[in-house]
Amino acid sequence: MNGFGLTNVELRTERPADYCAAENMTREAFWNFYSPGCNEHYLLHIMRDCSAFVPELDIVAVHDGKIIGNIIYTKAVIAGDDGVEHGVLGMGPIAVLPEYQNKGVGGKLIAYTKNLARDMGYPAILLYGDPDYYCRHGFVPAEQFGIRTADNMYAVAHQVCELRENVMSCITGRYIEDAVYELDETAAAEFDKVFAQKERILGTLSQKRFEQLVSMRKPAA
Repeated sequence: MNGFGLTNVELRTERPADYCAAENMTREAFWNFYSPGCNEHYLLHIMRDCSAFVPELDIVAVHDGKIIGNIIYTKAVIAGDDGVEHGVLGMGPIAVLPEYQNKGVGGKLIAYTKNLARDMGYPAILLYGDPDYYCRHGFVPAEQFGIRTADNMYAVAHQVCELRENVMSCITGRYIEDAVYELDETAAAEFDKVFAQKERILGTLSQKRFEQLVSMRKPAA
């Protein structure tokens, strides 16, 4: 499979031998993006061992023998207003090395895994991310379906992609992620010490965009 504008990109399931390279790549992709430094590489590290992790959807992008991207998923639920828990998928983190971004690699990872997830019988994917990017890949605001965050808020960054037509039309409720996302900041800082030291920068444009999206959360009526 080829990324747009980038040839010879292979998409395949991540292997244990890839773990260190994928974690380094994820760290590079997220460093200073949402906050000074990042924790996403630690999240990737611990997610592989959590019960909600879906190994079939742990896909890496490889170019000239180098891992340049990775996407992972966990099982999640929508605690329905009808009292029923509806199983869905949570996406993320998804990472692409900075020098390979804007070349279609992320889009290929999303499209490829959407097809896999559909074939596996999952009804929908939910995530938190910038709608300016994810709207180009079939995601729409979760609020459109009456789906709130776990703390019963609507968030602009909270988005849904249906994998079957109208599958979410009769589902409203709160989106509940696996507890693995509740990171231990101390453990994450310790884990980061094994990596090369990098400068932590405050006030990047991506951090300001993240703060803007967070500020747009609102209580459900």
